[in-house]
Amino acid sequence: MTCETLKDLIQQHNKESEWIEFKHNNDKPQLIGEYISALANSATLHDVAKAYLVYGVEDSTLKMIGTKYKPKISKGKGNEDLESWLHRLLDPNVEYVIYDVECDGLSFAVFEIDSAKHAPISFDGKEYIRVGSHKKKLREYPEKERKLWSKFSSETEDWSIGICKDATLDDLSEEAILKAREAYAKKNPELAESISTWDDATFLNKAKITINGKITKTAILLLGKPESEHFLTPAVAKISWILKDRDNISKDYEHFSCPFILSVDAVFNKIRNLKYRYLREGTLFPEEVDSYHPYIIREALNNCIAHQDYMLGGKINVVESEDSKLIFQNSGSFIPRTIENVLTTDAPDSKYRNRFLSQAMVSLKMIDTIGSGIIKMFTIQKDKFFPLPEYSFENEEVKVTIEGKILDMNYARKLIHMPELNLKEIMLLDKVQKKNLLTNEEYKQLKNKKLIEGKRQNLHISSKVAMKTGLKDDYMKMRGIDDDYCRKIILDYLKKFKTAKRADFENVLLDKLPDILDKKQKKNKVRNNLQSLRKDGIIENTGNTWRMSKTQ
Repeated sequence: MTCETLKDLIQQHNKESEWIEFKHNNDKPQLIGEYISALANSATLHDVAKAYLVYGVEDSTLKMIGTKYKPKISKGKGNEDLESWLHRLLDPNVEYVIYDVECDGLSFAVFEIDSAKHAPISFDGKEYIRVGSHKKKLREYPEKERKLWSKFSSETEDWSIGICKDATLDDLSEEAILKAREAYAKKNPELAESISTWDDATFLNKAKITINGKITKTAILLLGKPESEHFLTPAVAKISWILKDRDNISKDYEHFSCPFILSVDAVFNKIRNLKYRYLREGTLFPEEVDSYHPYIIREALNNCIAHQDYMLGGKINVVESEDSKLIFQNSGSFIPRTIENVLTTDAPDSKYRNRFLSQAMVSLKMIDTIGSGIIKMFTIQKDKFFPLPEYSFENEEVKVTIEGKILDMNYARKLIHMPELNLKEIMLLDKVQKKNLLTNEEYKQLKNKKLIEGKRQNLHISSKVAMKTGLKDDYMKMRGIDDDYCRKIILDYLKKFKTAKRADFENVLLDKLPDILDKKQKKNKVRNNLQSLRKDGIIENTGNTWRMSKTQ
């Protein structure tokens, strides 16, 4: 931004608009974050692409007086750099640029802020808006909030914000509304006393579940009576819990409908969350943990509810296996595209399938601030030494698999104790542990860091990892005997017994080959070594019989 651009911006507005704010030296970090939220939301309401927070201009006279404030080198709370602190607390993360402008011998600082694109911008859990020249909490102005949401839904249709014609408060469950009130009060403790004085219509409006008293699809999903599901047709409001034995045969099942705020508890209580015991390193006393951390169960299930594509008419499935495994499945594509995008991006994705529903679920503490729950799920599994959550995206479905046990105690526990490994590397080594195929890029990443050895179809931890983690025995077992030793056993056998068939060599060698190979792969390894010795002229084959070459 140039001096001329700044002057044009000031002259264009002979007073503060709802999407521009002038300050002198008020540099409180909390206030800046709140203004970014308010200005971004107001810019959207006024169909303006950018909002501005300008330091160095007197707000009453618009006189250019300059400022000593330097936001680029300032700190947020806790001595964190201001920009990273602001980005961490803004949700959804909104883009902004800070300009240092020199003009007529004076210094100015300008925040150029993008308008809100897909959902109201909140700061530190609260959404703000400009009312005239004042910054206010968005929830105190339901008409502005309604208009703001209508701006988003006009860009991309949001199924969850739709109004259910003819539905009334009588179609909602009193028990579900009571639970919603309790959750909302915990989310907003400063409003606890006020909430108790609100009637149901007021509460539902302020909690962003209804719009001006009109019953939304979100309201029916989360709080509707079971018989109210018909308002959502052709969408289906169903969660199915299915119990399967170790042979993948169904043993039990139950279906749950709205209100989902209560159904989540019902599904949670169906899952047999058994205790799992294992010995931590350096102790003789067993560690006892739940097979599934309660947070993971609720987060995975609530994510299914929040991100289900209800237009596809599918239901949500929770499959519990007696082999200590949970699978959560919902209809719809995975909007971040890959789980790596979620784990490696500091900010949540700016696009949501059900924006209104997701915001309501955040308000009712059903899901974390949008985008942070998945990372927490991975961290919980990692800290328990359990396999990491596994995501798959096929046929317009998202499937999340949670293991409730340790697949390989030494492998999982000790790899995670390597402090230099980041979560991405742990996730890739977790795929090796599960014998899942790596992409070319993933394979090269682990190979370059010398974390794995072997061919693509037969990967195992590297000697570097084995030395660091004390897994030298496991390393040798996974690596198996090398080809030189395999050839030596073949030659020793022929020198002693003169002749042999391939089956004789297999009887000697198969149990010495690595367990990671299946029987067919082990036999191929024997065959390949025999052919290699034959090509070298060391042994020869007549019919089905092998012997030392006459030249030897």
